[in-house]
Amino acid sequence: MPDHEGRPGLVHRIDKDTSGLLVIAKTENALNKLAKQFFDHTIERTYVALVWGLPESASGTINVNLGRSYKDRRLTTAYAEGEQGRSAITHYQVLKDLRYVSLIECRLETGRTHQIRAHLKYLGHPIFNDSAYGGDRILKGTIFSKYRSFVQNCFQIMPRQALHAKTIGFIHPDTGEKVQFDSALPDDLRQVIDKWENYVTYH
Repeated sequence: MPDHEGRPGLVHRIDKDTSGLLVIAKTENALNKLAKQFFDHTIERTYVALVWGLPESASGTINVNLGRSYKDRRLTTAYAEGEQGRSAITHYQVLKDLRYVSLIECRLETGRTHQIRAHLKYLGHPIFNDSAYGGDRILKGTIFSKYRSFVQNCFQIMPRQALHAKTIGFIHPDTGEKVQFDSALPDDLRQVIDKWENYVTYH
């Protein structure tokens, strides 16, 4: 079981600069029960990400081990051979094709460090403006100055990775009932999506 010493109430984490839902327990009993659900992978979590390009399949599962990068211990690397790292499973579905980028939903089966970000990079579709995983430069589209200025403007609007923890579902530690929470997309991500929708409509 995870060790929560020094982090009272914090059941899990989300990456720095990722927006969205976080579960915090108010009692030790709730903390232990919720931590077990995370440990058993029974928590239901979905994220929304804006990524470069369009995955070949409209939906799929990325089942590739993840582990710390040998080059930079702060980063996570995919190990396709399966001989290194730990098991990591992400289910994804394309929500919107915006020609140069696409909006996708990711459902976590496991919860490794930087799982979605590393898995999407492995898939060849880094998250938009994810500086740690190569998404902070133009990966699809022309090199013309107008397009470059447009992308840079999007980066300025959303100076972080375009990843949002949208929903979370679990068994309530006191009542035993299934509860589900949903978080609206934040303004910066919504603005960038709107700009891309407008761009592909008129260009």
